[in-house]
Amino acid sequence: MATIELTKENFEATVTGSGIVLVDFWAEWCGPCRMFGPVFEAASTEREHIKFGKVDTEAQREIAAAANITSIPTLMAFRDGILVFSQPGALPAPAFNELLDAVEALDMEEVRSEIVKQQTQASNA
Repeated sequence: MATIELTKENFEATVTGSGIVLVDFWAEWCGPCRMFGPVFEAASTEREHIKFGKVDTEAQREIAAAANITSIPTLMAFRDGILVFSQPGALPAPAFNELLDAVEALDMEEVRSEIVKQQTQASNA
């Protein structure tokens, strides 16, 4: 699947849907972003069952602000509408593939259970 450009019109619908969505927050002027771009693109053609989206932080400042992006590139992974990974920095291909494998291997029932547990503890604090 080709990488899709995420904008304020399609961002929320894309990341809250079912399945896995990887989002690369980047900018044209960012050297590490340009280094990571080909790694991200290659994975998008190898793993067609995963959605890969890119947010140009210069053109989509509202999304970057809402996502609290303070450093680029920043990579986020969503699974079934839940943010399961967020980290700034460019990843080399082997580390990126390990991340994709880990996101695919997540037990989402366990993730949901942990979220409920954390919310319960926070409301009781």
